[in-house]
Amino acid sequence: MSDLRDPAPYDALLLLSFGGPEGPDDVVPFLANVTRGRGIPEERLKEVGKHYFLFGGVSPINAQNRALLDALRRDFADHGLEIPVYWGNRNWAPYLTDTLREMVTDGHRRIAVLATSAYASYSGCRQYRENLAESLSALEAEGLPVPRVDKLRHYFNHPGFVRPMADGVLASLADLPEDVRAGAHLAFTTHSIPTSAADTSGPVETHGDGGSYVAEHLEVARLIAEAVREETGVDHPWQLVYQSRSGAPHIPWLEPDICDHLETLHGTGVPAVVMAPIGFVSDHMEVLYDLDTEATAKAAGLGLPVRRSATVGADPRFAAAVRELLLERAAAEQDRPVTPCALGALGPSHDLCPVGCCPARALKPAAAGADSPF
Repeated sequence: MSDLRDPAPYDALLLLSFGGPEGPDDVVPFLANVTRGRGIPEERLKEVGKHYFLFGGVSPINAQNRALLDALRRDFADHGLEIPVYWGNRNWAPYLTDTLREMVTDGHRRIAVLATSAYASYSGCRQYRENLAESLSALEAEGLPVPRVDKLRHYFNHPGFVRPMADGVLASLADLPEDVRAGAHLAFTTHSIPTSAADTSGPVETHGDGGSYVAEHLEVARLIAEAVREETGVDHPWQLVYQSRSGAPHIPWLEPDICDHLETLHGTGVPAVVMAPIGFVSDHMEVLYDLDTEATAKAAGLGLPVRRSATVGADPRFAAAVRELLLERAAAEQDRPVTPCALGALGPSHDLCPVGCCPARALKPAAAGADSPF
């Protein structure tokens, strides 16, 4: 990738994320945005928001996106890539529509989009594409130019995403007491989603038990476990587990939950566990509460030593990966030969989401796909 420097046809990059509250007064309005259309009363939102209130009503995700934004701009400048980077959120300021309006007012017409979700799923991909379509429709209704937006491919197996997480697991293992370190298990965690959503994640040909969502996470877990074995000489047992379930009890979601898993491991005599949140780009609220608070308290009650490894965040290697993803896509759009960078057996993900990929819960237009209106 080092020989690629030309970002054309792209004239801007948009960092697209979930958003989060930045104070106690923001929590309920933020959750109202997240759950819009579901008819959830304010009192229930206050109950749901208790995790945020434990941290002063502030989610770390916006600060972490600012750090990533700075890292991207610094990396681009250091490599002579003259392309501006903007930031917009689905559910809190800076809102996606406002950011796209700013971008077209600044003259940008061909925009590459990086979503802070590395894997295929409805909530991690298509929903972002639906949000993009809604915002582009809003610009069109305002009489503004409608830019073309292209979402950069899933980057779950890019070395700039995998290697920092492997280093995080190694650091967490080294931090465990020496007498339990060699026997430690690795619990790779990600957000639980309904099994029906998992089974239909990714292109149609990957649909089935767990779909692309589970397959991609299993591949990342395997790559990290192999990197740890190569570095330490120890083959640590591992499992993919889940966290942050929020759905109705009668709807099947991916299991096991991390807290249940810790209890099972303790019951079989496992001496220690490293929790590795591979499903998350940064240490946002679900990592801070579900792992650092709830799961850590569960382990303490069991007398089970645990460590939680770092997410990628604004690691310079991840910023470099984003640059490579952008230039790789630009080369493909220019019909220049390019070899996409990917580790493992699954290979690089598709550039353009095909028809039937991560189907919507309800029929909605989605940008940056084979069946997109924009």
